[in-house]
Amino acid sequence: MKRLFSLIDIGWRFLATVISFTVFGLGGLALRCIAFPLMHWWFRDQTKETILARKLINRSFRLFTWLMAALGIYRVEIQGAHHLNRPGLLLLANHPTLIDIVFLISLTERANCIVKSSLLTNPFTRGPLRGANYIINNREGAALLEACIASIQCGDHLIIFPEGTRTRHGSHELELHRGSANIAVRAGHPITPVLIHCDQPFLTKGAPWWKIPPQRPNLRIEIGEDLDTTTITQECANEALAARFLNQYMKNYFEKEIIHAASGRSH
Repeated sequence: MKRLFSLIDIGWRFLATVISFTVFGLGGLALRCIAFPLMHWWFRDQTKETILARKLINRSFRLFTWLMAALGIYRVEIQGAHHLNRPGLLLLANHPTLIDIVFLISLTERANCIVKSSLLTNPFTRGPLRGANYIINNREGAALLEACIASIQCGDHLIIFPEGTRTRHGSHELELHRGSANIAVRAGHPITPVLIHCDQPFLTKGAPWWKIPPQRPNLRIEIGEDLDTTTITQECANEALAARFLNQYMKNYFEKEIIHAASGRSH
């Protein structure tokens, strides 16, 4: 009987996942074909259009994450959201699931992020990405760096996953790209760390979306206290050394927190 209930639960979560991603795709298409063309026609000012587009995406993602939780796909707990009640943040997060960016954008109207240029060819994502004026990674390194710094300085919450890709479930060793550390050092800006914990292999790298975990996943998103990058790198002789040192510091920081979360689950 217990196995029967387990199979029913997995079957329902599979169906709920299909429903959720269908809603997500149709919502993206509606934003592209209806909402953003109307905004572009109504607002001739790019700044006003971008602000409204980001608010609309924030509300849409908030609704989507609520829908997935309401359908029983996962449980989620948010900690430290009050740290987002200020402008100009550099948010660095680990990346265990496919929908991490959806969660984070749902928490702030000021969100900006670096997106793959290939997403501009996707009919479901092209409209929202252009409307929100997110940073596209098709620029040269220096130009991309300056765009990121300018985004923070104008009050955006710039979200970056330093790994550049999702972490495999159960892996405690991270490979961080140095780009986010370069941004923090060049901007002289603190880092606001975001730790995303998931106790099940849920929408992970290398696993298809239809592979449903045996139990309902529990997710916890923790927005931490700022890390003062100037203090962390004060003994470094130049910006290049500072970026390298800061990148290693963040690698150690995330790995320590991930191991701590995993050991807490095992007790």
